[in-house]
Amino acid sequence: MVARKRSGLSVPVIVVALLLVIGAFSGEPSASSARDQAAAPATEQVQAAPASPESPDPQTPVASTPSEAPATSETPASPGTPDAPAQQAQAFDYAQVPPYAGSPYAEIDGNVPALSAEDAVGAPAESYAPLDALGRCGAAFAIVSLDTMPTEERGSIGMIRPSGWHTVRYDDLVDGRYLYNRCHLLGFQLTAENANERNLITGTRYMNVEGMLPFENQVASYVERTGNRVLMRSTPVFVGDELVARGVHLEALSIDDGGAGVSFNVFCYNVQPGIEIDYATGDSRALQQAQSASPEAPAPQVTYILNTNSRKFHYPDCHSVDQMAEHNKREVTDTRDNLIAQGYEPCGNCNP
Repeated sequence: MVARKRSGLSVPVIVVALLLVIGAFSGEPSASSARDQAAAPATEQVQAAPASPESPDPQTPVASTPSEAPATSETPASPGTPDAPAQQAQAFDYAQVPPYAGSPYAEIDGNVPALSAEDAVGAPAESYAPLDALGRCGAAFAIVSLDTMPTEERGSIGMIRPSGWHTVRYDDLVDGRYLYNRCHLLGFQLTAENANERNLITGTRYMNVEGMLPFENQVASYVERTGNRVLMRSTPVFVGDELVARGVHLEALSIDDGGAGVSFNVFCYNVQPGIEIDYATGDSRALQQAQSASPEAPAPQVTYILNTNSRKFHYPDCHSVDQMAEHNKREVTDTRDNLIAQGYEPCGNCNP
């Protein structure tokens, strides 16, 4: 008998097929799907925290805020202007400033400013750092030109109360009676900035008039005479958390003539002769020697002409007065000793 050929699939083949079907419906992943699922969480993790332009790269240093500045450094300028180096306050070692010894300012780094014409390229005409956590001003920067100067009268600034502000009078010790002025870091005559809280600090009458004003006048006179531009940076210098600046670091450079017209780097002392200041709070008191002046024989007050540039004082009829530039000339009625205490020297011609 001839055996018949078996039709259909063999038992082993059927078993294998059934196992494959059962595996497909059992939810067990294949090798490739298991790899895909293993990789999926990593992909989802990256997508859950996308890179944002507002989030700093963890490898990139973040600029500190003004309140994080070192105790003996100038308050840094706004971190929003990283592409304009001239607008940022440079590291300043207050320890290099000599003690006040009668002159309202001291030259820094040989009177050479840390500025260059390149600093003005692409920079705004003016920039003022935001107030820090203590309400203190930072660096103020300007490219002073005829365009930045005021075209109208100056208004009131009495509504601004800078850090450390006190309204206090010393009628017998301060020219103008009030110890403190609201001092513009960049003078109104240069930038037309008036009641700008980022441009006003608590400064003594002495620093405002004797220290800063002569340098502002120098810049204004040069710009008006030549039409050229002057790069200028003014930075208040605070120590630690003190509310009143120890002084103002002033730098300027005439950029259209390579500094031939204007170039200075000075520190103006925030002091008032005859008065002691608590820089932490702004409190003050008259020094004992100023209080003990004898009422029986007061020193005579005489009218003098001051040269705020040469720091000399003259009798009004001195021939040197006629040769003095008007913006450097100031008439005062005071004692000889008090003028010398403020850093002025008697003229060698008229010997006042």
